Amino acid sequence: MRLTTALCLTTALLSAPALAQEPAPTRDSTPFTLSSGTPRTPEQLALRFDKADLSFKLLPETQSIEAVAVLDFTATAPSAAVVVELDTLFAIASIAVDGQTVVGWSNPEGRLTIPLPSALKPGQTASVRIAYAGRPHQAKRAPWDGGFVWTTTPDGKPWIASAVQGEGCDLFWPCVDHPQGEPDRVDLHITVPSDLSAPANGRFLGKTDNGDGTTTWNWTARQPDTYAISLNVGPFVEMAADYPSRFGNTVPLRFWRLASTDPVKAAALFAEFPQQLDFYEATIGPFPFGDEKMGVVETPHLGMEHQTINAYGNGYKLDGKGYDWLLQHELAHEWFGNQLTNADWDDMWLHEGFGTYMQPLYGRWLNGERAMQSELQTMRLTLSNRFPMVSGQPQDAGTVYDGATGPGLDLYYKGALIAHTLRLYIGDEAFYESLRRLVYGRPDPKPGNFAPRYATTPEFIAIVNAVTDRDLGWFFDAYLYQAALPDLVMGRDGERVTLEWKTGNGRPFPLPVEVEVDGRLRALPMTDGRAAFTAPAGAHILLDPGSKVLRRLEYLEIWKASQAPAAKP
Repeated sequence: MRLTTALCLTTALLSAPALAQEPAPTRDSTPFTLSSGTPRTPEQLALRFDKADLSFKLLPETQSIEAVAVLDFTATAPSAAVVVELDTLFAIASIAVDGQTVVGWSNPEGRLTIPLPSALKPGQTASVRIAYAGRPHQAKRAPWDGGFVWTTTPDGKPWIASAVQGEGCDLFWPCVDHPQGEPDRVDLHITVPSDLSAPANGRFLGKTDNGDGTTTWNWTARQPDTYAISLNVGPFVEMAADYPSRFGNTVPLRFWRLASTDPVKAAALFAEFPQQLDFYEATIGPFPFGDEKMGVVETPHLGMEHQTINAYGNGYKLDGKGYDWLLQHELAHEWFGNQLTNADWDDMWLHEGFGTYMQPLYGRWLNGERAMQSELQTMRLTLSNRFPMVSGQPQDAGTVYDGATGPGLDLYYKGALIAHTLRLYIGDEAFYESLRRLVYGRPDPKPGNFAPRYATTPEFIAIVNAVTDRDLGWFFDAYLYQAALPDLVMGRDGERVTLEWKTGNGRPFPLPVEVEVDGRLRALPMTDGRAAFTAPAGAHILLDPGSKVLRRLEYLEIWKASQAPAAKP
């Protein structure tokens, strides 16, 4: 009774006209809820998440939602409770397990613990139903600051989107807010005003006119990332086509643009879909969700990877690259993020680094070497090198994405430059086979012979070692586990020239380098991280003339220091 009363009171307050009174203190999500990737509890580790059936009713007038989540679990170890995460901003109306009402649940700080009427033994199942409502956390600057975006289109219609990567799925549905918390399947039922559309993840199962001015849109998705579950509502026009894959299957292409968008610009963007898909399939392998769709929806924020329904808010801008960078980057995450998912946020460079490297590679695919080098140079100017790419310890999303506590933007750009150095060192054949094994778990992916998977940084290192039949631990130790870039130090004594690699931990770094002496190129093996050669005393020596190696560059450090704000007196 107490919970039902609270829900009714909340709903009434949201829909009632404002009265002249002291404003109530604004509640916000807890710090726990606003983080993602906190280690899972023993109860969460004891259960397999089989299915989430999620029903949402979006109320644009009050910027609130009413929701029912039915979560199905199978015990893999004895368990007396179900533990999920859900923002405390929501009033929970009721919780039931296998149809039996539960009253002893608790949700301190947003970690919801639901005692089971009977403890589960391995192999036994439980179905948990949670009814809740309220105003979800609003993003201040999506997608960097996650939450809901409630706005209107240029013609005044509601335009709503969710973007919760850094903060996690618990901002609007009860989930296991951890990279390894994916349900095997998610069914979505999204009820919106009938003049709006609600494109979402996975396959479309049809819509139902409820006869009250609302329509429910139904979707089903297999093994989606938890943060990739996405709600998108607006006056959209659906654009549709089919992509004949080079692997023999046909992939549905869908783009939901605003009705007010220039159709010519939208058509130009939609024409990029098959071009970009062809690049990824030729470079990495089959589109992972070809039995569902490659979907994109226009959003009021810049963008985010949402499995089979990527958010696009780049405004159809042309920038001289010859392609839309945002569309291309978010599409990369269907491979590096959704098909391959990091086992822990400490492995996030696998998503962002390889996903970002696909951009210069695509530039070369379209427009040649200069296009690739231009993008790589732009990336090189951003590096901070303050924290290692990988700490070797469990991390949450906030830590790794914040440049004050973790690698931040280095996840993207340093990760891409590491990938570039690795590709040129081990060769294209070994590099792309390593990526295929990482992404698909096998070297010969074909539609139907793979499923989404988790991976770690050590697993990728083991893959590269196996493919190359070499121990490249020294390479990854220097680039991933040390903050400082390897430094190639040159010494000259008359005609004798010495080169030595210096790394963050002083270990040997035998990465070969090229040098140009008075215009003549030579390759140095750098055995044990050192090399020596002779050159005329006045010869011009250029290290790494092809910019093949990611290394410390003192002139960039001087430039970056000059850009730093001056200290206040």
